[in-house]
Order: sequence, then C-alpha cells, then structure tokens
Amino acid sequence: MKIFLWAECQKLRRLSLLLLTIFAVCGIAFMVFIGGKSTDYGPPYLEEAGWYMTMTQPWATLLVLPAVIALLGSYMICREAEDDTLKSLLLVPVSETRLTAAKMLLTFVFSILLYLLLFAITFLGEAILHIHALSTNMVLHFLKSYFLEGICVFLAVSPIIALVAYWKKSYWLALVLAEIYSFAGLFTSMSNTLRTFYPVSAALGIAGYYETTGLARIQSSLVLLACGGISVLILRKLKHGRDE
Repeated sequence: MKIFLWAECQKLRRLSLLLLTIFAVCGIAFMVFIGGKSTDYGPPYLEEAGWYMTMTQPWATLLVLPAVIALLGSYMICREAEDDTLKSLLLVPVSETRLTAAKMLLTFVFSILLYLLLFAITFLGEAILHIHALSTNMVLHFLKSYFLEGICVFLAVSPIIALVAYWKKSYWLALVLAEIYSFAGLFTSMSNTLRTFYPVSAALGIAGYYETTGLARIQSSLVLLACGGISVLILRKLKHGRDE
C-alpha cells in the first residue's frame, strides 16, 4: 500500500488539477471575506470575531469543496483507464483492489488537507482582524470542526466518485454531479429532518456548524458511513466488471 500511495503522490505533484483545488479553496475564502466587508445594515460582519471562520465553512461545503474533492478522486481512479495505462499496470502485475484503495485513501487525506488549508486561511484573517478577541478554545473548536468536515465531506461524495468510475465516464462528470449534490444542501439544511439525513448538510451538523441533538448526530453519522459503504460496494463491482 505504501508503494501505491507513494506512486500516486508523485503523479499528483505534476498535476495541474491539484492547483485548481487549491485555487478553489483560496477563491471561496476570498469571496466570503469580501462579502463580510460589505453590508447595507449596521457594521460589517467581519467586525465580529469568529464570523469569518464560521461562515466560510458552510459556503465552502455547499458550493465548492465537495465538487473539487469528487473531481480529484474520480480523476485519480479514471485516469488509468482514460490514458490506457491500466492494461500495462495489470501486466506488472498490480492489485487493482489495492490500487483503487490507495487512490481513495489519498482522496480522503486531501479532503482533510483542503479543509485544514481553508481553516489556516480563515484563521489568518481572523488573527489579523481580531487577534486579541480570539481564545484558544475558539481556535481549537474551529480546527476540530474543519477537520471533521474534511472527513464527512469525503464520505458524502465518495459514492459519486465510485459511480463515475463505474460508469467509465469523464471525471468532469463528478464535478457536475457533486456541485448539484452539494448545492441541494442549501435547501435541505432548512429542515431539521432533512439536514440530519442529507449527507452534505449532515456533514455540517456533525462538524458542529449548527446545533443538533445527540441522536441526530448518530443518525447523520450512520448516513455518512452508509455513503462510504455504498462507494466500497460500487468500486468492488468496478473491479469485477474489468476482470470480466
């Protein structure tokens, strides 16, 4: 597994798509910052300590990051087939199961790293604006929240990554599907019931963006674990389909 992970990391170092994901993180952080500086009623939102870290997280989750995470993951899985290198890899021989698992594990790690990058950007903004108003407990709370969000969003979009690979479609389809999927979270988050069971809004609940009950957190966790399980089942079929 270590060899597969090392090989995939070497490929990603030369991947322009990785720069796109970093640009997307910086872009959403910039847009929320600009939005917080302008308001028609009262003082700018950014004058409130913690507002920037609070609001960047849901907007990134509902509009940007699930799509780029799904794009990155589906690209890594679909690339071998689209570039016609999979046949050569299987002659080595290479365990296709372990290869796919390595790609998904790397996507999982990058999901967390992207959210931690977003946290670092927003924390820097908060430190510049409100260094004396930030407490250790507040910073640790947001660090934990962003970390959990990275885990949960990966689980939420993992079925999309698996489906695109199973359908053997262009990996850009994952971007479109995940964008629609995450944008729908804007509407499901308005209902206490729907936001508990809809994977994207459930991720926000587990991460602590909005208050929820212990039972709702358990239900949301089960939904996200089910998403991960579904993706595993789909990827196993993907392997069998190729073997045939």
